[in-house]
Amino acid sequence: MVAASAMLMLVQAAVAQESIHKLALQISDNDPQKMNTVLNVAANVSRHYTDMAEEIEIKIVAFNAGLHMLRSDTSPVAERMKSFAQSMPNVSFEACNNTLEAMEKKEGKDIALLDNVEIVPAGVVTLMELDADGYTIVRP
Repeated sequence: MVAASAMLMLVQAAVAQESIHKLALQISDNDPQKMNTVLNVAANVSRHYTDMAEEIEIKIVAFNAGLHMLRSDTSPVAERMKSFAQSMPNVSFEACNNTLEAMEKKEGKDIALLDNVEIVPAGVVTLMELDADGYTIVRP
């Protein structure tokens, strides 16, 4: 009976996990218009699924020149990102550590990222892993 109950809980957890929509958005260009487009897509998708009473998890992965989106000193969308952190907890931001280290070396200084940004080892690898985990990868 305990084994059957445990199996039922695992199945229910798997079904619940499958009902969560997963989206990963890539930003790899230092272009304010593209950065705003990524944020617009995240907001629109989040609103769509929230209105349908469905869960959505959105990860925005920045690498290459797109890392400027997440830098406290160069982000043209810093104010919008603050409001995202407050109003959309289902949207997270991930910064490529390879890019961060390369920028720090080139600029000869430590680079601070905006609040609520997670550093991942490699942006492209993260996207590959998210794809394997069932995320839809989009580059707006």
